[in-house]
Amino acid sequence: MFDHIDLRVSSLKKAREFYDAWLPALGLTAGGGGADWKTYRLAGESGRMPFIWMVEEPAHRGGLNRVAIYQPGAPDVNRIAGLAQAAGAVNYEAPEYCTDYGQHYYAAYFEDADGNRWEICCRHAPAIA
Repeated sequence: MFDHIDLRVSSLKKAREFYDAWLPALGLTAGGGGADWKTYRLAGESGRMPFIWMVEEPAHRGGLNRVAIYQPGAPDVNRIAGLAQAAGAVNYEAPEYCTDYGQHYYAAYFEDADGNRWEICCRHAPAIA
């Protein structure tokens, strides 16, 4: 999936509420932490990778970068995106085929409260009815 993501947030408490709602569906569970930082790791992994390192920086504002997380199929994209939306995703764009990226590129886009941008995507041919 990835090695690690170094994510800045303005409020660790608020970010935890958002990320705790949908990262576990990707197999990432809350790991170690301190007063101003937290990690999420693959369930059952005590090793180094992959992980998300979240650090509180009260003045942080998200940028134009976007983290894309691969999923095996459209139902998975729909499920993870729905969890993020229910958790309060900002600028939520519902899952759809993005033909500008490829004929079978399916993705949803959203941001956390700080403007950190995320994408949940898959690349597959749609089922023929």
